Amino acid sequence: MVPATAGAPAARRRIEIEGVVQGVGFRPFVYRLARSLNVRGFVLNSSQGVVIEAEGETDGVEQFIGRLKTELPPLARIDELRISCIEPLGEHRFTIHASRSAAEHFALVPPDVGTCEDCRRDFTTSTNRRYGYPFTNCTNCGPRYTIIRDVPYDRPNTTMEEFGMCAKCQAEYDNPLDRRFHAEPNACPECGPGLALVSAEEMEAGAPVEFASGLENCGVLERARRWLEQGRIVAVKGLGGFHLACDASNNRAVGLLRERKRRNGKAFAIMARDLETVERLCFVTDADRALLDSARRPIVLLPRREDAAVSVHVAPGNARLGAMLPYTPLNHLLFEGASYGALIMTSGNLSEEPIVSRNGEAWPRLRGLADYFLLHNREIQTRVDDSVVQSFQGRAYPVRRSRGFAPDPVDLGMPVREVLACGGELKNTLCLTKDHYAILSQHIGDLENLETMEFFRETLRHLERFFRVSPEAAAHDLHPNYLSTRYALEQSGLRPIGVQHHHAHIASCMADNGIDGRVIGVALDGTGYGTDGQVWGGEFLVCDYGDFERRGHFGYVPLAGGDRAVREPWRSALAYLDAAFGNEAAALPLPLFQEIPSKQIAFVHTMIARRIQTVETSSCGRLFDAVASILGIRHQTTYEGQAAVELEAVANNSAGSYPFDIADGEPFRIDFRETIRAIVGDFAGTSPVPAISARFHRTMAQAIVEACGRIRASEGLNRVCLSGGTFQNLRVLEQSLARLHARGFETFIHHRVPPNDGGLSLGQAVVANCRLAAN
Repeated sequence: MVPATAGAPAARRRIEIEGVVQGVGFRPFVYRLARSLNVRGFVLNSSQGVVIEAEGETDGVEQFIGRLKTELPPLARIDELRISCIEPLGEHRFTIHASRSAAEHFALVPPDVGTCEDCRRDFTTSTNRRYGYPFTNCTNCGPRYTIIRDVPYDRPNTTMEEFGMCAKCQAEYDNPLDRRFHAEPNACPECGPGLALVSAEEMEAGAPVEFASGLENCGVLERARRWLEQGRIVAVKGLGGFHLACDASNNRAVGLLRERKRRNGKAFAIMARDLETVERLCFVTDADRALLDSARRPIVLLPRREDAAVSVHVAPGNARLGAMLPYTPLNHLLFEGASYGALIMTSGNLSEEPIVSRNGEAWPRLRGLADYFLLHNREIQTRVDDSVVQSFQGRAYPVRRSRGFAPDPVDLGMPVREVLACGGELKNTLCLTKDHYAILSQHIGDLENLETMEFFRETLRHLERFFRVSPEAAAHDLHPNYLSTRYALEQSGLRPIGVQHHHAHIASCMADNGIDGRVIGVALDGTGYGTDGQVWGGEFLVCDYGDFERRGHFGYVPLAGGDRAVREPWRSALAYLDAAFGNEAAALPLPLFQEIPSKQIAFVHTMIARRIQTVETSSCGRLFDAVASILGIRHQTTYEGQAAVELEAVANNSAGSYPFDIADGEPFRIDFRETIRAIVGDFAGTSPVPAISARFHRTMAQAIVEACGRIRASEGLNRVCLSGGTFQNLRVLEQSLARLHARGFETFIHHRVPPNDGGLSLGQAVVANCRLAAN
């Protein structure tokens, strides 16, 4: 401790801090720093963040403030720091005061954090009192968002309120020098939550569930590991909900899980024992390692090795595996001494429903899916699915933003009004704005049923309460039949603000990168309601936050059967083939004419020719579908984007591209009939499918750069934002960026929110704020 200098002038400062400063060990850090500098006063949690009053020598107080800014705990982040001079009180010590709450203020709610190494040593060391305990945590790790009921983040405001701490845990909790000081979920085997393993038969019979205490938890885990080793499927209640787990190398178990879950083609995520196991299954870069091993612990999409020792049913037709590392003590302990090195860890739900989070829901909603249920009695307040990312050019490129990221806000760098943005229909998230933040929810899912819509409402209630938001407006997609649109329009007292789908994509990318002004926006995806009532998806815009102009688009083709064409790519193939070959299309030597019943083909031909039950579309996604079907890769899909994923997966590194035309006009049209003719010619010749796929991807990149060049020539704009689900395809993204950079464009892509519809709500929110400010 630095001694005070007799007669030195005293100073006192009030320091108000906003950011991620609750539940991350910030107050004990402040306490220790103050004591080391002989600074007196106090620190407390408020509804808005942290408040400090620091008194001492002027030099000591200034040094204290300087080190506050630079020596933060690992999980803390300061977004705003306000300092005011106040009168010294002559205090003699520094203390930690009780929290204060004000209804109009809010503090940033921290996301859930993966297990730290200190805690891992605790539950894997046989002499430690937390040995084998699956709920070990400290201020540097553990549950946060999933257990918080209200702010400030104190134990009575969490689902840990019902677990009274034993004397040893209470002593840790009360000691500012302990890393478990005010760790709100702090517990041990004697006083905290426990496990129970229940068979499906026992669940069906309604047998009472008894949760373990003490070392009994080790026995429960041993039985769970044994059933997993024997090929059983176990529903595991985790941090933000249930997972369905089985041995990832067991063909029978993985195939059975796929059958039971009605998940015909979409890849399962795996959880590996450690980083070395991931590297035996996948090719891993330094950027991938950093993501896998980060405190956020997302699922990372990685190129799979040909000899990867996982079941063929894990990711059929996909060149990548989604892998993650254990992020809770329970996860780690499931691998302790087990014979398997990787487990399937897929969301505990029936297809398209929200993840199950409560013990009482487990049997009604997971009935028939799992053989055993590994339960615990710590309530999950907010259900949260796993996040999915991929690395691109050394940085994170998000696919699904959820656990570990939500509800960490996006700092918009400008004051905003209080607005609700309801997102789209697929991969839905919602967004609230307040002060200078955009607060995105976790991944909610596809709003196609009442269960997911209730999850939307539940999440909105939580976030409005946590962040003290009372929206004045509700931003929404223009599609009149989206449940999110209907919700926005039904909110009495909120001004509805419709935002075109692709404008929202580009605004999201702009906000993600902290830019404003006019940009060239390239928005490529599967479906978005256009201002002309057609289905857009291959769009070239000039826009700012307030408005947009459609300067170019992919040429329209008729989509036969509407949404059915999304599930049956051969319908899109017929539309493009008819446009390119006319009446000669049916005679082409293509797989679809042998593999799809001739009566169905004739019927759809008639629909296209007579424009019966068709809608015109400029969708980039449907063009990818068409090419996948023409090449015989995929005629029918079981999940959104499957044909495009499999088309990308087969591509090799062949050179060359295909011709296309750009028709003049306002807006101009990119015509791919020549592309389709060339692809069919290559397919009928000697070119292998992987080479054709590679050339098609390169054609997409070339079309993007040519379209941007046209807009730059007329507008003088040089900044390009790339957004939309198509840009999850790293081949298209990389080749587009390379060509744009070669032509001197300044480019922007996503890094904090996904380019797919999971980022739409952010774009809607900033557009709505701009329009409110203009009025």
